[in-house]
Amino acid sequence: MKFTKMQGCGNDYVYVNCFEEKVDSPEELSIRISDRHFGIGADGLILILPCENADAFMQLYNADGSSDTMCGNGIRCVAKYVYDHGLVPSDRRTLKIDTPVGMHELELTLGNDGKVSSVCVDMGIGSVNSDMPEDIHVHDMDLKFIGINVGNDHAVYFTDENPILKGIHTWPDSKFASEGDYFERHKRFPNRINSEFIEIISRREINMRVYERGSGETFACGTGSTASVFAGVTSGRLDRNHDVTVHLRGGDLKIRVDDDNRCFMTGPAVEVFNGEYKA
Repeated sequence: MKFTKMQGCGNDYVYVNCFEEKVDSPEELSIRISDRHFGIGADGLILILPCENADAFMQLYNADGSSDTMCGNGIRCVAKYVYDHGLVPSDRRTLKIDTPVGMHELELTLGNDGKVSSVCVDMGIGSVNSDMPEDIHVHDMDLKFIGINVGNDHAVYFTDENPILKGIHTWPDSKFASEGDYFERHKRFPNRINSEFIEIISRREINMRVYERGSGETFACGTGSTASVFAGVTSGRLDRNHDVTVHLRGGDLKIRVDDDNRCFMTGPAVEVFNGEYKA
């Protein structure tokens, strides 16, 4: 099986061009290839599939083999692959990528080498699915979160109203991983949850650390960044109709929420290497 390793702000996946390849048992394959010691190493597996109504269909599997509905960093890399590998004409600068939660339009920016360097994604209209905020008790901590859906579900924790979390961005990886599991699997979220921890720097700049459902801590999360800025805008912490810079472990993303609550994400997409895997 031929594959391509790609990353957006360090959020890395193994991509398979299913215009040419056939993947059996993708759930099991994602577990094997995601292993960073015995596999390729990734946050999961993304299949790029043919689609009648779009340039491609994106299907995502997390590192634990569970399927998911949307990945912001992943869809930017899908767009880069589709353009750079000639699945669309070279004069195209906009693409449509379908997902399990609907169609997304993407605008491409090319670098000096003629390949895609960054992508702006219409992430759709965000929605709040909790109280503003909602109380929650997580592993001996009384906290407040805002629940957001941007194609998948997120729980956003602002450190300004959760003083016990103010040092979370400097927690050792081992501590963050052990605590993160309590957040992901809390009984409030029967299907598990993506958790974002946000430090406000200014009305147009935040720091974010993320614990993703099915993958643990990742270097970046595009939907999580979108959800966090949307939560910040709707709670009055961040500016609407302006790019908000989200600082992640793997780099920066720009998120904008317009008057209709439509969200736009802009960030890099990088092809790391190509290879063959004995599936």
